[in-house]
Amino acid sequence: MTAMTIGRFAAAGGVGVETVRYYQRRGLLAAPAREGLYGGVRRYGADDVRRLRFIRAAQGAGFTLDQIAELLDLDARDDRPRARELARCQIAALDRRIAELTVARDSLAKLARECGKGGSGPCPIIAAFES
Repeated sequence: MTAMTIGRFAAAGGVGVETVRYYQRRGLLAAPAREGLYGGVRRYGADDVRRLRFIRAAQGAGFTLDQIAELLDLDARDDRPRARELARCQIAALDRRIAELTVARDSLAKLARECGKGGSGPCPIIAAFES
């Protein structure tokens, strides 16, 4: 992968340019030195893309940006026990969220069945969300 501008770098990571800049301000991504005269263009490489994709994947797994920063630091120090601990905590948080969503889905399914029965009075779905 050849050196790329911030626009191509952002696209390769599936984010916008402002997201890249935000990650840089947060210290998750380094801002490469500018090339050329008069404050030239920054160029990003394959390692930068891998790091950006890691950040996005970790967000997809529910990690916060602070936790992602910690994971990156732990990787640099090869602290696998702490990284595993963070992963286990995130798994527990996801399990709690899944349980909450399952209850919500089951409740909504019940309301949809009640609504489908017809009858007089307000729709059970609307009534449930009004109270």
